[in-house]
Amino acid sequence: MAQAYTEASIKTLSSTEHIRLRPGMYIGRLGNGSHAEDGVYVLLKESIDNSIDEFTMGYGRKIEIELEERTLRIRDYGRGIPLGKVLECVSVINTGAKYDSETFKKAVGLNGVGQKAVNALSLTYKAQAFRDGQTKVVEFAQGKLRKDYKIAKTGERNGTLIEFTPDEQLFGKDFRFRPEFIEDMLWKYAFLNRGLTLTFNGKPFKSEHGLKDLLAKELSGEPLYPIIHLEAEDIEVAFTHGNHYGEEYWSFVNGQHTTMGGTHLAAFRESLVETVRNFFKRDYEAADVRQSIDAAVVVRVQEPVFESQTKTKLGSNDMSPGGPTIREFVGKFMQQSLDVYLHKNRETAEAIKRKIEESERERKELAGIRNLARERAKKASLHNRKLRDCRIHLGDRSERNEESTLFIVEGDSAAGSLTATRDVQTQAVFALKGKPLNTYGLSKKVIYENEEFHLLQSALNIEDGFDGLRYNKIVIATDADVDGMHIRLLLISFFLQFFPDLIRSGHLFILETPLFRVRNKQATIYCYSEEEKEAAVRKLGSTHEITRFKGLGEISAGEFKDFIGDGIRLEPVTLAHLHDSDELLGFYMGKNTPDRQDFIIGNLRVEKDLVEA
Repeated sequence: MAQAYTEASIKTLSSTEHIRLRPGMYIGRLGNGSHAEDGVYVLLKESIDNSIDEFTMGYGRKIEIELEERTLRIRDYGRGIPLGKVLECVSVINTGAKYDSETFKKAVGLNGVGQKAVNALSLTYKAQAFRDGQTKVVEFAQGKLRKDYKIAKTGERNGTLIEFTPDEQLFGKDFRFRPEFIEDMLWKYAFLNRGLTLTFNGKPFKSEHGLKDLLAKELSGEPLYPIIHLEAEDIEVAFTHGNHYGEEYWSFVNGQHTTMGGTHLAAFRESLVETVRNFFKRDYEAADVRQSIDAAVVVRVQEPVFESQTKTKLGSNDMSPGGPTIREFVGKFMQQSLDVYLHKNRETAEAIKRKIEESERERKELAGIRNLARERAKKASLHNRKLRDCRIHLGDRSERNEESTLFIVEGDSAAGSLTATRDVQTQAVFALKGKPLNTYGLSKKVIYENEEFHLLQSALNIEDGFDGLRYNKIVIATDADVDGMHIRLLLISFFLQFFPDLIRSGHLFILETPLFRVRNKQATIYCYSEEEKEAAVRKLGSTHEITRFKGLGEISAGEFKDFIGDGIRLEPVTLAHLHDSDELLGFYMGKNTPDRQDFIIGNLRVEKDLVEA
């Protein structure tokens, strides 16, 4: 029987209660820290944003970030929160200085929500302001005030210190911060704020050339021509073309990384094409102009409107109240600045022209083979059992759409075990037959000539870009043996070669599966390493038995549910600290067998050495 809908059904929550009950409205996703956009990093970002706004206004040239286990400290040297308002600024929603456009004209944090969300979602939280020889401290636990200290004297420089530990009740007992994600975040802050030094546990992050430095760091291979770097008031762009497939963009508004783009990125993509067409007096296809582009764009907007509190997509249409639209502003800047640049740099202009015409030829060459591949796929799909699909996909209107996962497994045996125990709502399975083709050095037409790759591309729905991506997580699930590792490497190479943005966007993962099962009559423990096996043996005592899993096909359906359910262990595939994926692929996947053989022999460690170590 349905519960009665009465006055008692209506509840009013405090801001802290609402944030803890509906954290997704404030920080997007929760997560355990294994994804760069998990909520624990949003908490850090919200804290740093306030310090960045101080720097932008001309106060404080250094921000110090320290991580100790699960506790983060952020210390800036800005003006410091006014001492009489510290408590309100970190605990009362819709309180802040950024409603005053004269004080913070083009700030990131505009809603008076961010720091309150950090407070409410933390197990412990402390804010301390240093201002003109005095200091004020407030401490909270799970958003509730624990101590409100009186104003005291201090010898510290002006600024603000925020210290917090995310609440494991919300983020899970196994959550942790990954230093590589924090470092990537800090590099982006440095690129966007020349003259600012950020430190992470003492390591400095600083940039002299802004977006040009960002592209130089992020490029996956050598650029076809020197990076074009253009600047004016409230806008900066940098771009070049590479040899990869697809389009790579890094877009920002007021220092905020808009990972989902928005009106400013759309304006850049459109104006780039129009400017190039006008310069060469050719009606090039937009896709040919932008193919293989790497670009970074930043605009500064007064009172920006984002589509959510996490600020990943700009919704504003105007640069400022009563000013030009973003489309007009970016279009005029590109038409003037890029046109002048191309006239002054004819070699670069000719390199761009050659790249566009090369993309045009390849597109026309692919057109015919695509049609043949689609016809073949239609016939194959009638008998194709490679894909066991799920019911909820990434683009669906469902609270569980981000759980959508595609497992890529080797062989029907593993596929059968996984299919029998998966969650049919959100988990799909794609079965490979044997080892896939090594795609290094091949053109994109191999996807259409190779039935398996074409069916995989179709399952993911990424032929025409990532807007229609059907699964949030693409999980490579291969055996923990030499063949399984080789298949894993071949698949990573395929995605890195043709769809690197899937990796950059955090969609590709490796499934960790147990190497051992240690059990007795009372308990069963699955172990993912020798160390875990030894610990399990000590725990279960002399009555234990050990089973070594050689492949996923050996694991029964009943056991598989333990490895792909709530306790799933996924290792994200990232490009962190990778400066040249072309060089990496060339060494490990190219036709340089003698070099690889020498490398393997030079790095071999026999079992005797490992025991002694």
